[in-house]
Amino acid sequence: MASALLVTLVAAVAMLGWGVQAQCPTAADLRPANGTRVCAQLYTDDSPYYDQCCAGDVLVVPPDSDVPYMPRGWPGRTSSLVVGTKCELTVWSKSGKRGNSRNFKAGAVPRLEEVRRGLFRNWNNAIKAYYCICK
Repeated sequence: MASALLVTLVAAVAMLGWGVQAQCPTAADLRPANGTRVCAQLYTDDSPYYDQCCAGDVLVVPPDSDVPYMPRGWPGRTSSLVVGTKCELTVWSKSGKRGNSRNFKAGAVPRLEEVRRGLFRNWNNAIKAYYCICK
């Protein structure tokens, strides 16, 4: 009886989406206290648990950023990202804006490991250049 109740409770929680939400901010949350706009935020850490994603070091990307070479310590370290409202982030897998590219629209991507880059690869720790614009 207790195990059936537990299974029912777990199913109800899953249907409501509890425990599946990332700690990542929403696209609308990307506004610092002074009210300036943020195009995107890149994070060095993710986790198999969505509520522990978007952690570690944070790289704040202002609007109209064109960065063919990542800042020191950042190439190949991005595991999670959030793109601001009405913004678009384009990333490349090689410095100089070469290699595979991918566009990310507004919203959170808690685990870049789940975003395919070709047949056998993913975008986890693969971003080496980016361009971010907002409307």
